[in-house]
Amino acid sequence: MPLNEYLRFVMRLPFLSFRLDFAYVGLWAGPLLFLLMMLANPADFTTDQWKVMSVAAFMLVWWLTEAVPIAVTSLLPILLLPSLGVLSLKDTTAPYGSDIVYLFLGGFMIAMALEKWQLHRRIALGIVRLTGTEANRIILGFMLATAALSMWISNTACAVMMLPMGLSVIQLVQNSTGDNDDRGRRYFSISLLLGIAYAANAGGIGTLVGTPPNLVMAGYLREQMGIDVSFLDWMKVGLPFSLALLVATYLVLTKFLFPNGLGVIKGAEELIEREYKELGPLGEPEIRVLAVFVFTALLWIFRSWLDSILPFMGLNDTSIAIAATVLLFIIPSRRASKKKLLEWEDSKSLPWGILLLFGGGLSLAAALQSVGIIKRIGDGISSMGIEGSFGLMMALTVVALFLTEVMSNVALTMVFVPVAAAIGIGVGASPLYFVIPVTIASSCAFMLPMATPPNAIVFASGHLKISDMARAGLVLNLLAALLISLMAVLLMGQWEQVVIK
Repeated sequence: MPLNEYLRFVMRLPFLSFRLDFAYVGLWAGPLLFLLMMLANPADFTTDQWKVMSVAAFMLVWWLTEAVPIAVTSLLPILLLPSLGVLSLKDTTAPYGSDIVYLFLGGFMIAMALEKWQLHRRIALGIVRLTGTEANRIILGFMLATAALSMWISNTACAVMMLPMGLSVIQLVQNSTGDNDDRGRRYFSISLLLGIAYAANAGGIGTLVGTPPNLVMAGYLREQMGIDVSFLDWMKVGLPFSLALLVATYLVLTKFLFPNGLGVIKGAEELIEREYKELGPLGEPEIRVLAVFVFTALLWIFRSWLDSILPFMGLNDTSIAIAATVLLFIIPSRRASKKKLLEWEDSKSLPWGILLLFGGGLSLAAALQSVGIIKRIGDGISSMGIEGSFGLMMALTVVALFLTEVMSNVALTMVFVPVAAAIGIGVGASPLYFVIPVTIASSCAFMLPMATPPNAIVFASGHLKISDMARAGLVLNLLAALLISLMAVLLMGQWEQVVIK
């Protein structure tokens, strides 16, 4: 079933009716709250501080309710901050051209090339072929393939691609097992579909370009605190966490909550082989895209080492991403062909709104920093004399884990990351100790269909109940909190060495 049909089905579900009404209320509540706050101007705040807080409240209401597309909300700083005299137009718009924005642009282009030439599908099927045809190994194969792709392309695209293959296997199981295996078939279906959705979410945590919250965090730290989180720096944290969460998810689904006991699935190997053979032999365009992809990934990973031996090149993650983009528009898809690996027409499907979203979040963060709101939050926390950074970090993490179920993970990180950084500074700890756990938590949306597109897509297949997802999601949210706390304890020594410029 095409994606638009899935989405139409999801939007007809009863539990979304309140959300639609909520959006209409938010449309008017945002500007009304802004006007009321502008009229108040308490004595405890400077005029500029209160203006920025009014803009932040306006944007937060629209982000939370999605009254308008969140990218449109992200344009409000350009409209309001210069007209209120808080920042100049030049300073307001500068974050929209941040190098982080262009890093994600390059990541999008690489992902588009993978999808255009079906290389992502070949990689996914190749992984699934290797894991075997026993029921739980099939689930593991789908999860590994989805997570591996989600590190580089959008989690929505991963779920859309993997779902039809997953449904084919589910149909095969329905036809090849006996009537006595009713519960096993149902549990297999639940585990496979939830495994696809959850792996799409978890896989993106592994790389800096895997999910928007990672780049929101990196952009804020670089622009406002002078902390450069490179591609490799993030992989040292994100990839181990992503793998640990993936293993935990697999075990929770197949061993504890939904054990199927089906064993080897008859016909599964033939089905997967048939799907793989339909792709045909590896073609020239795929080989060339794969070469650009591998070359780019290696440059990102070994950039620090290359910088030390070739300092004159001035390599950075963004320049590598843009170089890859240029190559994709230069390299012909085949020998003696005028058609390139990417044509400009392909860019029509680029999610330009996400790039605006980054810019708007960074622009608002710059205003909050400029007028002293971030410092004020940190000083306020510090003056409370709160003991124990670990408890504060865990409280923020748990709040982020459950908030991401009901609001955009990008909007959540835009709001929470500056606050988390200020709290870290306020209690005398590294801001990374608070910022990184909050960022990771924002991508751990497991409980509700509306929490993230992959959840909605697999739920719309008709094989899941909300109670299935909520039950598994609650357990995984708690496990994610434990994994995040373990990661924070293990890496605290490294984070304490980070000096803010």
